[in-house]
Amino acid sequence: MREDVLELLKNKDLKDRRINALASALHYDSTEEYIAFVKLMNRLEEDGEVIRDNQNNYHLIDDFHYLKGVLSLNKKGFGFVKVDEETEYYINSKNLNGAFDQDEVMIETTVYRGKPEGRVVKIIKRGMTRLVGLVRKGRRELIIMPDDPKFTDWIYVDEAHAHGAMPGHKVVVEIKKYKPYLKGDIVKIIGHKNDPGVDILSVVNKYDVDIDFPQAVYDEIESIPQSIDPSDIPNRLDIRDWQIVTIDGDDAKDLDDAISLKKLDNGNYQLGVHIADVSFYVNEGTELNKEAIRRGTSIYLVDRVIPMLPHKLSNGICSLNEGVDRYAISCIMEINDKGQVVDHNIYPTVIRSSHRMTYNNVNAILAGHKGLKKKYSDAVELFFNMKELAAILRKKRDRRGAIDFDVDEAKVLVDDKGRAVDVILRNRGESDHIIEEFMLCANETVAEHFKWMDVPFIYRIHEYPKKEKLQQFVSIAKPLGYTIHGSLEKVNPHELARMIEESKGTPEHDIISTLLLRSMQKARYDAQCLGHFGLADEFYTHFTSPIRRYPDLLVHRLIRTYLFKNDYSRMNEFEEMIPVLAEQSSNRERIAIDIEREVEDMKKAEFMSHHVGEVFDGYISSITSFGFFVSLPNTIEGLVHMTSLTDDYYAYDEKNLILIGEHTGRMFKMSDPVKVRVTEANKLEKTIDFELVKAGSHRKKKRKFRTRR
Repeated sequence: MREDVLELLKNKDLKDRRINALASALHYDSTEEYIAFVKLMNRLEEDGEVIRDNQNNYHLIDDFHYLKGVLSLNKKGFGFVKVDEETEYYINSKNLNGAFDQDEVMIETTVYRGKPEGRVVKIIKRGMTRLVGLVRKGRRELIIMPDDPKFTDWIYVDEAHAHGAMPGHKVVVEIKKYKPYLKGDIVKIIGHKNDPGVDILSVVNKYDVDIDFPQAVYDEIESIPQSIDPSDIPNRLDIRDWQIVTIDGDDAKDLDDAISLKKLDNGNYQLGVHIADVSFYVNEGTELNKEAIRRGTSIYLVDRVIPMLPHKLSNGICSLNEGVDRYAISCIMEINDKGQVVDHNIYPTVIRSSHRMTYNNVNAILAGHKGLKKKYSDAVELFFNMKELAAILRKKRDRRGAIDFDVDEAKVLVDDKGRAVDVILRNRGESDHIIEEFMLCANETVAEHFKWMDVPFIYRIHEYPKKEKLQQFVSIAKPLGYTIHGSLEKVNPHELARMIEESKGTPEHDIISTLLLRSMQKARYDAQCLGHFGLADEFYTHFTSPIRRYPDLLVHRLIRTYLFKNDYSRMNEFEEMIPVLAEQSSNRERIAIDIEREVEDMKKAEFMSHHVGEVFDGYISSITSFGFFVSLPNTIEGLVHMTSLTDDYYAYDEKNLILIGEHTGRMFKMSDPVKVRVTEANKLEKTIDFELVKAGSHRKKKRKFRTRR
């Protein structure tokens, strides 16, 4: 019926387009057909596929040259509607017609001062119906002031829909009515705005992420034991007598990967990567599995972790704790002195970790710490062999052209009340790189194994960067003295890796690394093995973190089905299921990243709010038409707005990305070292403002952040 209607409406000679005339033309004569037809027309109109004029005639939106897209608002009030990958239209605040950020809208294209613009003519679907905000007292009703700076309208809530919320509470409010003003229903009270952790919970609730698991999940895991059921040991390779260690952060509790390593008589290495057998406990069709799919990944915030699996599993039976028997899936690889995996096997195993090591302790042992070398004397040789093999694997990746972005990451330290007290650089020592190399090797090996089996599988892919993005990167990098040789159509990762390597040790290294990273496509999950550009690898998947990532759990389930059970009866089912799970996992990963970044930016702004008036050293990290951003050594970034540059009028040279003083000729370009003073830090808007400091004016208030890692 839908196709018939749309085909009929394409007819330009059709004069009477009212509902009865259309029904007659399509011969929908029975009552049942007519009712179904009316419902369809309503749905097509709601979805923005057809539009009704003042005479109730129906038309395709193309007849009016209307376009559909999603509105992205700026906090200044204007916005853009993206109608396809290449095209977006500017929407003046006067032409929003009641639309809000993320609404799906229909726009009419116009031209203003020779430039194309859009005007919202219909709101097809509201994008944000739930918002997080602060409760204020109004004259007769409560007022909710949304946290989102793009959402400037207040939401009014009467007593019947307040559900116990009081002024000062942070709440989740659902918009129930849009005209003549916004009216809402409070669906959740997060807590008082001054309560510890409520600021972070407000961000989490903005993305509709649950911290607690449904009761059905807790009920289901009651039967899961805290020690392994020995009945499955005969079905596994028993390697409890091997020397196996875990290496994680000091405060990690979900230990899902362990390592074994020994040198073979032929000079090769036998590397074992042993991963918690989570799929043994998380079965398909269970509430636990459904919730893991819904969450997709664990989320790591400054004061907490929102886990993908309940702690009973992630910190208990699935955690490879020291000295206890645990079930694992082990990828055991024989690797030669060129870093090539010459043989491998994947087994269900039972293991017992010899030591719960930390990155800091292993780093200290490799650096010669006598006390720790004595304490872990039985494992010292293992750690040095690990260092040796990791260097071989790294060289192989370098030869292949893998890109090492090497971008500094911040760690926000908070006190017991959740307040940011410091921002430092994350420590990535030698042992971090060792574990990274071993996990990469296992992921590559598992991916290649299943690619050649030619069975439905899930891969981690990273596609070639788009030419337009690389052109933007080149335009920025060229003034800094860096360029890509050869065609941008199919650039070799070797070429980009070379640029990163050449920039190391220079003031612009962080800028080059960050800008190149931004020009890359986002890695994602897919049922097709399309390769990983950044790793310069033809085969890649995620096998090593099934406690915190659903794709890894799915990989384990596929390994169990194909290899351990030798079951190929479900291939058609997996072929349909995997693309859906891949897309869901990719979406949840993006949401998790957005939450983590937003919380980090908020806490950085909170930290800097205690340093207003103080002076810091930094460098210019990007330049825009409205000013430039300055990055401090601990990655905190703030804006020096053009209006604060009062010594001259500065013109923006877009081609060379510099600001030039009209009278003085003074230039600001990326990587320039500067001294800045903090003028404002807004925790709610997550912004920091700087101003340049004139020479000699900073003696009393200069402050240097620690850059300890």
